[in-house]
Amino acid sequence: MSLNKNNCLIIFSLFLWVALSAQKKREKDSILTENLGEVVVTATRTVRQLSSLPLPVTLIPQKQITNSGVTRLNEILSEQTGIVVTPDITTGGGEGVQIQGIASDYIMVLIDGVPVVGRSSGNLDLSRLAIGNIQQVEVVKGPSSALFGSEALGGVINIITERPKTEKISGQITHRAASFNNQNTTVSVNQRKGKLGYSLFIDRLSTDGFDLADGDEGQTVNPFFNYTFNGRMYYDLSDKLQLFASGRYFLQDFDIPSGTSEERDGNAQLRIDHKLSDKSQFEYEFYYTNYVTNEQTVDPIENEILLDNDFDQQLFRPEVRFNHSFTPNSTLTMGGGYNFESLDRSLFADQVTFDSQYVFAQYDFRPIKKLNIIVGARFDNHSVYNSQLSPKISARYNITEHLAVKGSVGSGFKAPDFRQLFLDFTNAAGGNYSVFGKEVEVQGIERLIANDEIITDSEGNQILPVPLSELGEPLNAESSVGYNLGVGYDKGKFRGDINFFRNDFTDLIDTRILATKRNGANVFGYINRESVYTQGMEVDLRYKILDQLTLSAGYQLLYAFDKDVEEELAENGAFARDPETLETIRISEDDYFGLENRSRHIINAKLFYEIPKWGANANLRVIYRSRFGLTDRNGNSFLDEFDNSFIEGFTLINLSFGKTFFKHYQVQVGANNLLDFTGTNPFSAPENQIAVNPGIQIFGRLNFHF
Repeated sequence: MSLNKNNCLIIFSLFLWVALSAQKKREKDSILTENLGEVVVTATRTVRQLSSLPLPVTLIPQKQITNSGVTRLNEILSEQTGIVVTPDITTGGGEGVQIQGIASDYIMVLIDGVPVVGRSSGNLDLSRLAIGNIQQVEVVKGPSSALFGSEALGGVINIITERPKTEKISGQITHRAASFNNQNTTVSVNQRKGKLGYSLFIDRLSTDGFDLADGDEGQTVNPFFNYTFNGRMYYDLSDKLQLFASGRYFLQDFDIPSGTSEERDGNAQLRIDHKLSDKSQFEYEFYYTNYVTNEQTVDPIENEILLDNDFDQQLFRPEVRFNHSFTPNSTLTMGGGYNFESLDRSLFADQVTFDSQYVFAQYDFRPIKKLNIIVGARFDNHSVYNSQLSPKISARYNITEHLAVKGSVGSGFKAPDFRQLFLDFTNAAGGNYSVFGKEVEVQGIERLIANDEIITDSEGNQILPVPLSELGEPLNAESSVGYNLGVGYDKGKFRGDINFFRNDFTDLIDTRILATKRNGANVFGYINRESVYTQGMEVDLRYKILDQLTLSAGYQLLYAFDKDVEEELAENGAFARDPETLETIRISEDDYFGLENRSRHIINAKLFYEIPKWGANANLRVIYRSRFGLTDRNGNSFLDEFDNSFIEGFTLINLSFGKTFFKHYQVQVGANNLLDFTGTNPFSAPENQIAVNPGIQIFGRLNFHF
């Protein structure tokens, strides 16, 4: 199914006509009314009004999520300014999320303030996180290690679940059907009665999958089903003690013709809020999570196991936090905790463990009425890598009642992960290459030498690009310094923000060749090497066109470069082979495109319209992403304008309409990717072209509130 641009223009014009013709004597915009009181907790670990924060923060309210018709976290994030969901086409699947050009490996994801684990290859699969029971999503951009430690080097995404509010049992039952036989059913129940409140949430998702390469056997995305179960309880032990307990369990099974793929994710959270006085409060928190995958691929002809990947990660974290308000305009936040983490993986020689201790402190104050300053730091002591100190300072100055300038400087870090330290893997099905983590690379190379698998010179000596004496040196934690400077204006119908950012990274962990086997396959290890930076600008605008019609738009300009490559090109230039003509080309500094999977320009526009008299709403969302390259294809180890791994710029248009009947029933219909964009993968052969996107997706949803 395909829609051309003229049809989309007609739909857009019809949308505006309906909005304008029905605009008489409407109630005040409920979304805008809610935004006046928007509060966030992630940025400072305290409740703060969004409009008063000195940090770049994106808040996605529940109403926006519901009206958009999306069901998974990755879908709603992809429509926000400065947040890009990127396809991992080079490895055959999965998606990651970028913030300010910073890759998903460096973005911490939380649910109710506690971390989600399960990064088997760096990316965290956000599509496994259902958002049918959430109050809002909060995104803090830039280094946040001063409060959250490792993995928050580039930012934090926090899912805040909905709290029960009424004494009467309330909830909803929803079913959504979409293209590719995508079926999603959710049930939620909430109640707050006296001292006790509880919430129950169940979500089931299944799909037939889809195939982006007709010539290949199997499917690009195999059929699967998953379930999410979540229960939460709130209980007032006394006027000064409140208890919160939560449990979540996720299971997912893929239907793979020649093998199995299963995923399990469970966690339990217990928190006690202890109010000492009107000014002081303790929070005691215990958190445990366990993520398990079992993946096996079998050769259907030889009946041999090609890949056997079991992954079992556990994290236990107790933490204590203390808040004290000296005055209404000055608050001290302190805390400390302990992380114990273990991973048992079939690609590792043995089960491995980490443990760390950390303390943090933050002071939020106003030295004068118009100036707000937040200064804080965190110290992490780790069992494997060096200790880390992560400071941060932010400030906001209100020039007038409606105009403010804000800025922040902070450092972040990311600890070497289990894979980079302990991986001991040989891919027998993919060329017999080997990868060794830093802690096991000496033993791995010695084992290959003992088995006479390493190539030798004419005298019979093993050829080792990296001598044994240089192996096994500890990896440093990757670190960054992030700068943000912005201006915000908020008056009447208009709200606008512009933010300039720069993030400098050092000691980024990269792979290197340790040796070459006799069969020509390489042996890889890890090393601290790269120094890169991302810099650019974000613009967020919001205008209330009419009482019930709101337009918002966003733009990100991004430059992301490797400093070493820039310096080498500036001094000496480089050469590469043109993949089309096979001629040698001289590469100049101007030909350097930058880091992989980064677009120079990202634009989004959203039009939300509500008609309370009819109990109806409609919205139109447009996302444009300029071209981006996937990897070096011409042999110079960086992405340049002559590479042929670029995916050209594209536009996605999403549309949905909703109507309420008999107070409790809502019907919603919509379409994602109205332009039917599919695109082509530059890594596929011409005779078997693989698409990038499955095309237009139609959906319908029925919701019953009680």
